[in-house]
Amino acid sequence: QLQASGGGLVQAGGSLRLSCAASGRTFNTYAMGWFRQAPGKEREFVAAVSWGGASKSYADSVKGRFTISRDNAKKMVYLEMNSLKPEDTAVYYCSGGSNWPPDRYWGQGTLVTVSS
Repeated sequence: QLQASGGGLVQAGGSLRLSCAASGRTFNTYAMGWFRQAPGKEREFVAAVSWGGASKSYADSVKGRFTISRDNAKKMVYLEMNSLKPEDTAVYYCSGGSNWPPDRYWGQGTLVTVSS
């Protein structure tokens, strides 16, 4: 089970940190990721991190601004979002799985709204 939190309203240029709490004994064996879905658009990949944290991948649109990380001891995944833009407005979903990018398991979304 995945539980995302940390969304909210922020001005352009601001920052937010999303968190995802995971439960289950297999968390440490799964890659974890973040996807987002803007109004009227399809869900898109944002970032992913391998089970050990050594490999990370980002969508071109967020490279240099977003950072994904995980704490396996706490079963947590984070998405640090800086220099936010209005086009980052979306519902953000935490995901996990053994595939890449991981999209087998999903949490509920958390809404991020960036005002101009």
